[in-house]
Amino acid sequence: MHVRYTPETIGDLVRNTRKKMKVTQKDLALTSGTGLRFIIELEKGKSTCQLGKVLTVLHTLGIKLTLTAPGLGGLD
Repeated sequence: MHVRYTPETIGDLVRNTRKKMKVTQKDLALTSGTGLRFIIELEKGKSTCQLGKVLTVLHTLGIKLTLTAPGLGGLD
């Protein structure tokens, strides 16, 4: 199944995962080394969030990201 991620769907995934883990936005910001404003903007789907910080937050929450190049297997 092919999923096309958007800033909004990634933000929703981050928010839903964080809430299921019963973690506050402030605690996620502290744990991931980002700022509270960044977490808020990421969860709102802001399209200009820094990729490196987004990847750090995903890793902090245990969210796995798989990229697949055309004709190749997944790159984890």
